[in-house]
Amino acid sequence: MYAKGQTVIQLMERFAPKQYAVEDDRIGLQVGTLSKPVQKALIALDVTEAVVEEAISIGAELIIAHHAVIFRSLKSLQTDTPAGRLYEKLIKNDIAVYIAHTNLDVAEGGMNDLMADALDLTDTCPLEEVHTDRLKKLVVFVPVSHHEKVQDAIFRAGAGWIGGYSHCSFNIAGTGTFMPQEGTKPFIGEQGNMEHAEEIRLETIVPHSIERKVIQAMLRAHPYEEVAYDIYPLDLLGKSFGLGRVGRLPADCTLDQLAEKVKLAFDVPFTRVVGDGQQVIRKVAVLGGSGAKYVRHTQFAGADVLITGDIDYHTAQDALAAGIALIDPGHNAEKIVKAKVRDYLNQELQALKSETEAVASQIDTEVFRLV
Repeated sequence: MYAKGQTVIQLMERFAPKQYAVEDDRIGLQVGTLSKPVQKALIALDVTEAVVEEAISIGAELIIAHHAVIFRSLKSLQTDTPAGRLYEKLIKNDIAVYIAHTNLDVAEGGMNDLMADALDLTDTCPLEEVHTDRLKKLVVFVPVSHHEKVQDAIFRAGAGWIGGYSHCSFNIAGTGTFMPQEGTKPFIGEQGNMEHAEEIRLETIVPHSIERKVIQAMLRAHPYEEVAYDIYPLDLLGKSFGLGRVGRLPADCTLDQLAEKVKLAFDVPFTRVVGDGQQVIRKVAVLGGSGAKYVRHTQFAGADVLITGDIDYHTAQDALAAGIALIDPGHNAEKIVKAKVRDYLNQELQALKSETEAVASQIDTEVFRLV
């Protein structure tokens, strides 16, 4: 059975939650509907006419892209223009387009983590924090016979982390009371009779971002028809998420040596470099896409170099004057994320026993070439 578009996107948003996106970023469904079954989802960096033709050729009903297909406000939809022709082709072929942009950049294991990992950076942290998860406390009452099963399900869903410690909980034994009424199917007791059950009050910490996932896991593992549980908001902050990554190289190298490594890691034919090629590089900042405005963040983080795309002339001058080296592999270096999203979605879809398949686009959407 094929999964509907909503299911595919629910999986995508579990990986890259929408709340991670920066304000006013153009993410989410931009074209079409998610209410129909999807046989194939094409994972792309950009939605160009060639990518749409690729989607048509493989029978994809959904394109999940990093860059918005509708970036600027539309004043008209004329199908004799390049943009209008693209939208017409999508609509006529019933292809939906969903965008995951800065939320995918920020996500754990997303764009910026992939770029940092490709360069073997260690001890990484965000270059700029954009979202901090708030913590909540989950309290659920579980019969003694199912305590370990429910607790394990909650932990596997991601609850119970305090700093570097996992599986954190507090458990108190007690007696629960209830009287099953007409129409109920109680796990313990009988209709019309007061029941006293030996139960465990299980308490643990849940990040807001995975609250729904944890509760669903808890309900599936719990034997009761009606589960008694509470969610308490806490005045505590959890993990911070942000754009870019700052980390250390496994070994010092020169700027020119790092530029060569960047070319290989991101599979790009060239890089633009600002700075002394023999400068020793120890600490690196990396940010996918257009990162010209993050030179100051790089300087504040104590990094020797910023690796990002779309560096303009005056930004390069300012960075050079500030002693910050730059390596620009181009915006298209973000293509590194296509395979990651494909593999993640296929793994999750297979776990659902769905026949829907995610496919990474083979179209090279790089617009620049060296002459």
